[in-house]
Amino acid sequence: MFNKILVVCVGNICRSPSGEYLLKKLLPHKQVDSAGIATEKSRLSGKPADAMAVQIASKNEVNLTPHKARQLTAQLCQEYDLILVMEKGHIDAVTKISPSARGKTMLFGQWIGQQDIPDPYKLSQEAFEYAYELIDKSANTWAEKIK
Repeated sequence: MFNKILVVCVGNICRSPSGEYLLKKLLPHKQVDSAGIATEKSRLSGKPADAMAVQIASKNEVNLTPHKARQLTAQLCQEYDLILVMEKGHIDAVTKISPSARGKTMLFGQWIGQQDIPDPYKLSQEAFEYAYELIDKSANTWAEKIK
């Protein structure tokens, strides 16, 4: 079914790495990776996860330090069975990059009644904690559904 999962946000340094590493922890038998829809445009390719995202994840026993940001490509979209995005608008962005990926692109927060998981980039620690809490709830719910 879903053996290869790609988690997507904008820059691939806050939300999607947190979702990726949480899902890796919860679904160790699945391949889980992440990418960003505007990583190259934002000049973030190859950059580590945001320091605050690393700190919040670490408090929750999730290690983001191996992460390096990468750009979402049509090739990447083709390689994965499921693409999980953080906001409704990201579905359109993924579809522009790879029209055939539309049918396998879903919201990360859809099972917790959360349409969008807000971007905490350059915001307060509280914003990061709130986003992480939503990502954690969502990851746990996705893991239950796709074990």
